[in-house]
This record gives sequence, C-alpha cells and structure tokens, in this order.
Amino acid sequence: MVSFRSAVVKGAAAGAAGTTALNAVTYLDMAVRGRPASSTPEDTVEKLAHAVHAEVPGDEETRSNRLSGLGPLTGIATGVGVGALAGLLVRHNRLPTPVLAGVVAGAAMVGSNGPMTALGITDPRTWSASSWVSDLVPHVAYGLVTAAVARGLIRPLAN
Repeated sequence: MVSFRSAVVKGAAAGAAGTTALNAVTYLDMAVRGRPASSTPEDTVEKLAHAVHAEVPGDEETRSNRLSGLGPLTGIATGVGVGALAGLLVRHNRLPTPVLAGVVAGAAMVGSNGPMTALGITDPRTWSASSWVSDLVPHVAYGLVTAAVARGLIRPLAN
C-alpha cells in the first residue's frame, strides 16, 4: 500500500509527465498551424502581482522577460499540483483510467483557466471552436499521461 506522502509525490511526478505531454502537444499545434504562443499566462502573473500590490521588477524589457519565465512556471505548478491530487485519487479509488484521465484533464483546465477567467484575462464563453480545440486537446493529453503514469506508480488501497 502506498502512503499518503508517497501518493502525493508519485502523483506530482505523474503531473510533471503530463505537463510535458501538454507542452509537447501545444508546441506541435503552434508549429503545425503557425500560431503564436498565448500571452495569457504572463498576463495572469502580471494581474496577480498587481492584485496583491506587488510588481514584477525591472525595466520594460527585463520585466517582460521575467513575465515570460513566470507565466509558464504557473502552468508547471498547476500540472504538478493536479498530478499530486491525481495520485491521491489513484490511491483511494478504482476509477477506470479513462475516467481518471477525464477528471484530471478537467481539473487541470479549471486550474489554469479558472484564475484567468476570474481575473478577466479570458472568457471561455467567447472562445471560437479553434480556441477550444487549442485548449482542450493538450489538456486531454495531460490527463491521459498523468492518469497512466499515476496508475503505473501507485497501487490503490485494497477494499
């Protein structure tokens, strides 16, 4: 039986693997369609900093570069954090892997898009079909990889 701590750590590792898959699918989409990277992660960091009365330091270029680094780190943190939760789900129940993948993908979408929506950076209700596909497909890849790796690393508790 896997301990709570071990399930969290192994789930976080699964989330890191899932995040790699999400990034790979996103970059492949950018390369195939010739679309630019989204600025929403950087915009989120900027608005969050402003909301807590902090500013990202530096002149315009340095500040922009810092935001370019901090934005993607929020996605990594979300992916690893949702993976940790996935580890706990695997430890405590026997959801079929496809269902677990859907739950994990949905949690990652909420974890990434929720703050952006709450801060007024984006509104998924106004997204085009293409925008939804650009967001959904990488998150499905994240969910599938995270669920499979978590399942491979963690044995559920016996009933």
